[in-house]
This record gives sequence, C-alpha cells and structure tokens, in this order.
Amino acid sequence: MNDIKAVYFLGVGGIGMSALARYFRHCGLCVAGYDRTATELTRTLEHEGVVIHYDDNLDLVPDACKNRAETLVVYTPAIPADFGELKWFKENGFDIKKRSEVLGLLTKQMKGLCVAGTHGKTTTTAMTAHLLHESHVGCNAFLGGISKNYETNYLFDASSPYVVIEADEFDRSFHQLRPWASVITAVDADHLDIYGTPEAYREGFAVYTSLIKPEGGALIAHTGLDLEKRLADGVASYEYGRSDGDFRAENVRIGGGRICFDYVSPLGGVADVELGVPVSINIENAVAAMALTQLAGATPEEMKQAMATYKGVDRRFDFKIKTDQLVFLSDYAHHPEELRQSILSVREVFDGRKVTGIFQPHLYTRTRDFYQEFAESLSLLDEVILLDIYPAREEPIPGVSSRLIYDNLRPGIERRLSTRADLPRILQDEPVDVLMVLGAGNVDDDVPALEQLLRTKYNLTE
Repeated sequence: MNDIKAVYFLGVGGIGMSALARYFRHCGLCVAGYDRTATELTRTLEHEGVVIHYDDNLDLVPDACKNRAETLVVYTPAIPADFGELKWFKENGFDIKKRSEVLGLLTKQMKGLCVAGTHGKTTTTAMTAHLLHESHVGCNAFLGGISKNYETNYLFDASSPYVVIEADEFDRSFHQLRPWASVITAVDADHLDIYGTPEAYREGFAVYTSLIKPEGGALIAHTGLDLEKRLADGVASYEYGRSDGDFRAENVRIGGGRICFDYVSPLGGVADVELGVPVSINIENAVAAMALTQLAGATPEEMKQAMATYKGVDRRFDFKIKTDQLVFLSDYAHHPEELRQSILSVREVFDGRKVTGIFQPHLYTRTRDFYQEFAESLSLLDEVILLDIYPAREEPIPGVSSRLIYDNLRPGIERRLSTRADLPRILQDEPVDVLMVLGAGNVDDDVPALEQLLRTKYNLTE
C-alpha cells in the first residue's frame, strides 16, 4: 500500500469502514466514498475532509480516485456484486480489498490486540483502547462503535506499536487478522446464514486461534467456551471470567449505582477497581480488557484510574436518563445471549424495579434460527414491546415475523406487537420505570425523541 495516494470506500458510513477512512485521512491521503444514505456519521466524516456521495454514479467519484495505479478501493460485504461502481473498479483492474483485508495488513505490521466473540466485542475493545490510551503504552484503535470518551471510533498514536481491533466473525472477516494477543468473549452460534451450523461457526473461531502470532502471543478466552484452541507453539493460553479463570474479579460490590471489584491476575492484581459504566456484564468485559492491557505493559495504577473514567460506547448500555424516578437506556444487543446478559445486568443493578424492553429483531434469518431463544431471553423482562424485524441486507422470509418471538414468550409476561411510529403514544400514555431500547436496527434513531418525551413527561431537567 506504499504507493497509494487515494482510498475509495464503498460503504464508507459503516462503523468499521469509517474508522479505516479516518486512518487513511490521518495518513494524508485523498479519501472518498459512497454510502446509501446520509447519517450523522457520514456528515462527521465529510466535515473531517472525506468526500462522500449517495448515488451509484461513477461521475460522482473524484478524479483522484480513478487513477488505478494510485488508488485502493475498500468495500464491505454489504455492497452487492452487481453494484455499478464496484463493477467498474473490478473491470478496470483496481486494487480492491475488503475492510477485513486492510485491517489484516495492519495487524501484520503492528502488534494487534484483537477482541473476538459473539457478544461483548465492542465494549471490551473500547475499554482496552481507553485503558491503553490513558497509559504510557498508548495505542492505535479501530472500534466497532463510537467511544463516548473520544467521540470517535478511531484512535491514533504514532509512537505505539499496538493496534486495538474488533475482530468480526461475520463473513469470516477475522480470518484476515494476525493478532499478537486476542480475547474471545463467547462462541454462541450466530450468522448461520454464513456458517450454516453452530459447529461450523465454532470451527471459524478454532481457525482464528491458529492465526495468533507465536512471537510472545497470547489467547485470553472466556471460561467454559466450547472452543478448540489451535495455538501455535509459543502462544500463551489464559482464561478469564467474572469469578473464575486466570484473570477474574473477586470481592465484587454492587450498590448505590456503583460497581467495584478486585482484579486478580497472574501478572499482578489491582484492588478496588471501579467501573465507569456500572452494569454487571461490564465486570467480565473489564477483566478481559485489563488482561489485554496488562499484557501490553500498562501499570496497575494506570488501569485502575482509566477504568473509572471509561464512559462507554454509543448504543452499548448507553444511559440516557438515570434517576431514582426513571431509567432509560439504549443497548445494541441483538443476539439471544446478548439480550439475556444485558437484561440480567440491568435487573441486578436496578433490583426490584419494573423493567420494560422495546426490542427490534435484526435480520429474518436470525429471527428464524433463534426465535425460541429470543423469547426465552426477553421473558426475563417484566414487559416486552416487540417491533417489526429490521431486514438490513435481507429479503423477507415467508412465515418469519416478530410474532414468532411473541407467541413463545413466557406466560404472564406483559407483551405487545407494535411499530416504531406508535412508540411515542405508548410511552406517553403508560407509566415507565426502567426502559431499555434493544436491537441493532434503526430503532435507535427514535431514542433522542423518546428521551425528550420522557423528560417532558416526568419533568426531568437535562
């Protein structure tokens, strides 16, 4: 990539693509791209100097990105093969790479600290990046969400040899990486439209473990995973968990809206760690992040101070209102196990209060494959408001709708099928105690308006 002067992104507004766009812009290259619709993120990228358009129109591609010898084209699997601009770049012999291939090149040049797993990736990655950024070690980072500490999904540090990356298993993207050290949070089956079976999904993670660099490399896997570890000679193997493993938490204290614990590690423990985002699932996320950070050389005091100042990631336990009268938060959980852990974490911190969840299923295939598991997790709520399925890249599947989940909820659970448009009326007319907006679709677009409605209804100041 040394001769590259321009980078063109097909799908530049994606959370992973935008981080790469920021990296190449930081390197001083001409950066441009296409996306389907304008968003807050694309508008921010344009403000940062990225040229973006929203039509499949070759005339809108900057001339600087049409020089085959000097342009790298990066695309996301969400772009269809018959997309006009992509076809033109292919037909004219441009260097075209998936986002994962570009990240893979970076992990070959630097020490990659990667976080893989069905759920918990984004939070653990953002925690790791924040801890390192606040330490003497520093890091570069490509995050799967917008850090609330830095209001970006990309961090740059020219003096640090480390790059923190969320290792995405979709489309087997993480097989392009060469981690120096990696956390694996979970291997609960997902993306069966890609892998076919749970066994093939877990096989994808087994292959991933074989890619960890042997030169001082390490795997830190959650305890109890159904995972075959194919580690090269010289790669250290550790386990972590909330209460067991080589890295773990002890003396956990939860109360008064705070969570503190003692971090136990074979590399040296840390007493009285306080979570900046106090939800119980973040205990094990923090343990994993501290383990990676400690392997990279951060000191106990640096980690302790940074964990207390961690503010979280947009849409990951993103508290909008948090009072004795009302709690309102948004969470990206879109897999049954993610939902279960998210709901249990909120119930633990807000014990005894009525918890209502607004859930928008993500993908027809995921709903088809896991509707019973979704119903089981959502039955941990006191009240469930189910929205229509968000299709993303998929076409409808006959017989697959949110009603599959609805009909399998535990008897006695308050429930309703609704639409996004009807949410304001429901929240205006009915009492709210603890409210969670859940899912990876576009329901999060409604959160600002719903927050304002609730603040007005309950006379809460900003």
